[in-house]
Amino acid sequence: MQLGGPLLLVGCGKMGGALLEGWLSQGVDPAEVWIVEPNAAPLQGFTARGVHHAPDAAALPGELKPALIVLAVKPQMLAEALPAYKAFAQKGAAVLSIAAGWRLAGFEQVLGADTPIVRAMPNTPAAVGRGMTVLCANAEADAKLREICGELLSAVGETAWVEDEGLIDAVTAVSGGGPAYVFLLIECLAKAGVEAGLPEDLAMQCARVTVAGAGELVHIASEPASTLRENVTSPGGTTLEALKILMAEDGLQPLMTRAIAAATARSRELG
Repeated sequence: MQLGGPLLLVGCGKMGGALLEGWLSQGVDPAEVWIVEPNAAPLQGFTARGVHHAPDAAALPGELKPALIVLAVKPQMLAEALPAYKAFAQKGAAVLSIAAGWRLAGFEQVLGADTPIVRAMPNTPAAVGRGMTVLCANAEADAKLREICGELLSAVGETAWVEDEGLIDAVTAVSGGGPAYVFLLIECLAKAGVEAGLPEDLAMQCARVTVAGAGELVHIASEPASTLRENVTSPGGTTLEALKILMAEDGLQPLMTRAIAAATARSRELG
């Protein structure tokens, strides 16, 4: 992976740390990476491997000319933090942001309209290498930058690109929040098991392992999810009786459609 210069990672919490671990495992030179993160304690595993650390932007070397700045701070912190990196953008640094809600125009307003910027929406399974990230770029981002950013995010899962930035709101609703919906499914499945007579710990074990196993099955299968569902559903069997309820006109699909619509609308409001 050829970055063409140092990589500056701003924010190294759970997502930033997962990304950095993936990059190092893909061959990024630790000596070419700088982290800006106030909390140094969790970074010892990275700094021991040669990654540089600064507690804030002011502590970075004046001669540093990063090729790429990766913004992995919380969205609510970005407005205060971003101006400190304008000087790097003016020196030619491109920007990759994983901050939810921040649109390309917002970065251009602070960093300059001629700054190459890629916006990405990853999700938390990136922490185990099973993330889903959708990216979009401004007009200044060339094919090489898009390739580099795609490679960086591919280190923690699958990626896709959209040309219409407005689609990122729906992406945020589907894959960004999707893990929470799956976790809620586990909770609901376990609770239903308890109400059907299972001990609480057994119900939760059945729910957790079943969802995890089904996720792995759909991950490796070539068939669509609908075919996998049909394969589990015997004619006249117990699964069919449950699916009659879940697939009814007032079942899971309309409920999920309303949920995604609400999350998409909220993403637009936040942006």
